[in-house]
Amino acid sequence: MRIGIATDHGGFELKEEMVAHLREAGHEVVDVGAYSLNPGDDYPDFVIPLARVVADGRVERGVAICGSGVGASVCANKIPGVRAALIHDHFSARQGVEDDHMNMLCMGGRTVGPAVAQDLMDTFLAVEFSQAERHLRRLAKVASLEVQPLSK
Repeated sequence: MRIGIATDHGGFELKEEMVAHLREAGHEVVDVGAYSLNPGDDYPDFVIPLARVVADGRVERGVAICGSGVGASVCANKIPGVRAALIHDHFSARQGVEDDHMNMLCMGGRTVGPAVAQDLMDTFLAVEFSQAERHLRRLAKVASLEVQPLSK
């Protein structure tokens, strides 16, 4: 699978470990940065390019890491076609893909360790969207928000 990954300074060390793990598992990794530890960098500078390559299909799924994972999740979901979530547990990593067609996993470099992060990422990558009618219906309602103007 072709996987995109990005981080800011808050998840830099974890990203480096996850890149190595993904490659060892046989995945093609598209690393969109950060490429060095810079305490002054900003997560949108890396998460937005990642979200764009997920949305346009250049990668099959994305993994975004920042200090808590919250900023990465909020930022990624601003890009139409991205369904990102902050994940801390195995059930949500699985269910997010099966039911909600999640295509970006967000984690906190300061909140999860490497073993948990690997488990979450492996689960996220191993699962497929169920295509169940009720989930398709719900996702259509969510996707419509991306094209409808907000009412006052």
